[in-house]
Amino acid sequence: MNYLAHLHLGGPRPADMLGSLYGDFVKGPLQGRWPTGIEAGIRLHRQIDAYTDSHPLVLQAKARFPAQRRRYAGILLDLFFDHCLAANWEDYSSEPLDHFTRRAYRVLENEPELPGKLAMIAPRMAAQDWLGSYREFAVLEQVLAGMSRRLSRPEGLAGGLAELEQLYEPLLEDFRIFYPQLQDFARRGA
Repeated sequence: MNYLAHLHLGGPRPADMLGSLYGDFVKGPLQGRWPTGIEAGIRLHRQIDAYTDSHPLVLQAKARFPAQRRRYAGILLDLFFDHCLAANWEDYSSEPLDHFTRRAYRVLENEPELPGKLAMIAPRMAAQDWLGSYREFAVLEQVLAGMSRRLSRPEGLAGGLAELEQLYEPLLEDFRIFYPQLQDFARRGA
């Protein structure tokens, strides 16, 4: 799961939202480094990642990619699943997507000490509406280009968008079956 899904699954309170994002930027043991609510969100983020990475439907979705792409299938799938969530938001949330994203951006803006790279990207995330832009499949091309620049082997994502396009329907069906199960998992507090 990527940013939008983690924010959606993490809970509605500001500490929940912060923790759900910090999970991608804070590594190692927590041990009181952050307020209790944020640490609970980081732990939930990590549990969601572990649940997702080992879930049979996600493993099935990754297996849909050609063998030479499997090393990068998780990255592609995380982005695609955020697209599926944004494009079908009303199936998973009663709060309109634009209200949700504005609320998430306000939470980030109001937090004076975001960790490391999150502090650098949060203003761009809000200004460019990264979360809402996932509705459009074409946006994934820009996201993949940005991600490939940060990889040691950028060629690993080359052609990934074309594969996502070819696999769109079966991957969307995988998402539709998997995401409600993930929501139940997150609601139970892992």
